[in-house]
Amino acid sequence: MQAPPREHLYKLLVVGDLGVGKTSIIKRYVQQRFSAHYRATIGVDFALKVLRWDANTVVRLQLWDIAGQERFGNMTRVYYREAMGAFIVFDVTRPATFEAVTKWKSDLDAKLSLPNGKPVSVVLLANKCDQGKDVLLNNGLKMDQFCKENGFVGWFETSAKENINIDEASRCLVEHILASECDLLESIEPDVVKPHLSSAKVVSCSGCAKT
Repeated sequence: MQAPPREHLYKLLVVGDLGVGKTSIIKRYVQQRFSAHYRATIGVDFALKVLRWDANTVVRLQLWDIAGQERFGNMTRVYYREAMGAFIVFDVTRPATFEAVTKWKSDLDAKLSLPNGKPVSVVLLANKCDQGKDVLLNNGLKMDQFCKENGFVGWFETSAKENINIDEASRCLVEHILASECDLLESIEPDVVKPHLSSAKVVSCSGCAKT
């Protein structure tokens, strides 16, 4: 009799300035639909995505869509609690939203960490790439360096409208979370071998944003 699949439940944050397309990305990823007319998120919204990761593993993602203005409030510490990873989103047509990326990353790092004290995995999304490209995106090496210097595990050019790289970005983040979880388990039980997670430990997603 086949054993039931292992299940993982991960809370993921989706943060970034107002109007960068966080809600559109989530709707595209979870419901496979796009609208140009979403109301601005107030506070936080939720969505659930279930992934059949492999024959033995099911991954459930609880996506927290956090309003763009929330970085300036006092509730983010509550919203961030127990998250295992995050997407930080900026709009390639609005350079000011990229300038805010490091502030969002600093806020995450100050308020959220894994039980072993390490930072959670964060993927940077350069959204609305179908509308034009910021000068930064013309040189992927610069973006790779930016991500390395600021502690991102990877970056992707994305478009919720055209469904570009949404699934790929999520897979990258989940791979890093699985690797982090494996490290956490090994730190608790160092002599226990967990082969079902070990394959996820070697992960490289920086620069895999090419479309």
